[in-house]
Amino acid sequence: MFFSLLCLHLGISQEEKREEEQQHPAEIDSLAQNLEGKGITLEEVTYKKKRINPLAPSKAAFYSAVFPGLGQIYNKRYWKVPLVYGAIGTGIYVYSFNNTEYRKARDAFKRRRAGFTDDEFYDINGDGVGPDIALEALQDAQEARQRDRDLALLITIAMYALNIIDANVDAHLKQYNVDDDLAVDFKPYLDLNPLTNRPNYGMALVVKF
Repeated sequence: MFFSLLCLHLGISQEEKREEEQQHPAEIDSLAQNLEGKGITLEEVTYKKKRINPLAPSKAAFYSAVFPGLGQIYNKRYWKVPLVYGAIGTGIYVYSFNNTEYRKARDAFKRRRAGFTDDEFYDINGDGVGPDIALEALQDAQEARQRDRDLALLITIAMYALNIIDANVDAHLKQYNVDDDLAVDFKPYLDLNPLTNRPNYGMALVVKF
């Protein structure tokens, strides 16, 4: 019984091997001819699968959250680092500039309301006659600077968040599987009905994993 099962198993294995060889002879011959034309034998063809690190996107996002641009460096997208620094740096500069101007207008407005005439906006021309900038103008100036300062802060925060999102998404896309084994294709097929001996025509959806 043991030898019978062994012979049966060997017979089935040989039959499956023959069927497999009969399924793709043309593809194998075509590939071999193309490779031989380039000086490569079929035995030299190897496929190197890219390893995927599922923690890479979280690491990239964490690095960019700790220090903007570090996630881009982790992803080896070095050309993005100046863009990150430029965007966030510009936002910080605009915020700082408007905040300084807002404080100047606010301090001058407070001193003017208290009855002092020694603020920097009272006698800008230096002719001893003032005020050169009215109290209402100081109030409008500080409101405008405060609005611009808050807007610059929101834009800077948005640039910081975009820096984190970019690092995370870029790390995901770098590991996106574009292997040739993955494919979706529509192919026409022709089949012969064993009962009626008539051909059956149709379309087949082929999905390769």
